[in-house]
Amino acid sequence: MNVGMRRTGFVASLVLVWTIAGCTSDPDPTAVQVYKFGPYTVPAGTEDTSKCVQITLHNDQPLYVNKVELTTGPGFHHSNWFFVPEHVFPGDDGTYNCDDRAFNQATAGIFGGVFFAQSTQSAHEIQQFPAGHVVKVPPHFKLVATIHLLNTGDEDLQLTPHIDVSPIRESDVTQKLTSVAFEYHPLGLPPQKQSRFSVECDLNERSQAIFGTAPDFNLYYALAHYHKYGTGLTIDAVRDDGTSSQIFTTRNAVGDSLGGMLDPMFSMSGFTKLRLTCDYFNSTDSTIYYGNGAGEMCVFLAFSDSPYIWAGGAIDEGDPGTPTDVNGVMSFQRGCQVFATDGDRG
Repeated sequence: MNVGMRRTGFVASLVLVWTIAGCTSDPDPTAVQVYKFGPYTVPAGTEDTSKCVQITLHNDQPLYVNKVELTTGPGFHHSNWFFVPEHVFPGDDGTYNCDDRAFNQATAGIFGGVFFAQSTQSAHEIQQFPAGHVVKVPPHFKLVATIHLLNTGDEDLQLTPHIDVSPIRESDVTQKLTSVAFEYHPLGLPPQKQSRFSVECDLNERSQAIFGTAPDFNLYYALAHYHKYGTGLTIDAVRDDGTSSQIFTTRNAVGDSLGGMLDPMFSMSGFTKLRLTCDYFNSTDSTIYYGNGAGEMCVFLAFSDSPYIWAGGAIDEGDPGTPTDVNGVMSFQRGCQVFATDGDRG
């Protein structure tokens, strides 16, 4: 990845077309809804992280979404999708500068929720839940996404992406899902070294305050997010006595899907903590920090049947600290902040 690449952005026609597959005068409520956005020209040697996308769903009734499928292409590095009320981040549908509408992911999470996340540089990805399990999108909501376009090649790229939404009937819903997201921000990958960053997050205090019990929910889908120097991500459930069980792990390379349905689902019953661990090999001669482009990330996303949205991690932007050498792996640890908010959006 060229650290010195110019950030001149890309040419994007602010065109957004939405169509509903099988649309008739009385459309099938379970028909796949296909939303096209772009198209984009990504010039050679450029990167742009400033753009957002808005897609109004025109839904007078709730949508119960069991499956999301995103098709992009090379140069569409990654994207994070949220559902929010139509009046939040007001403006026309299409592509726009995120700063022009004061868009940020925390606000999107407060007013709405996580809808979909794309694996790094994955040109085609499916987020599929078990039968009857859904993300509920309330009436008069829209999709908003941050998009990261990156072209390290010598030729321009042309992209015509679309996101396909598969709802089911309310009568077929057996479980509504909410998001679980934990991150590690104070990364500092030592040059020419293997490194590991780990944060252990105690969910018990918040769970006791909200429900009067220890955590007791199930996880159904999980996804990792890291960049080209990442060699793996693992999320473990930890008991009070320090023993643990693995929830999810991936060693896939960037460009492959880094997520999928958990089969079987994972129950948090008997566990009080989540531990996020990200592994890297920095083959360069410089320290690599958290960030887009030439930077790295360590993010875990899941969907659970908890009525609350769970989030947190090591989310400060401070110095990475001094590592411990564990059999040649430079190992870092950080304290965790945990947040839980009611996931009922109506």
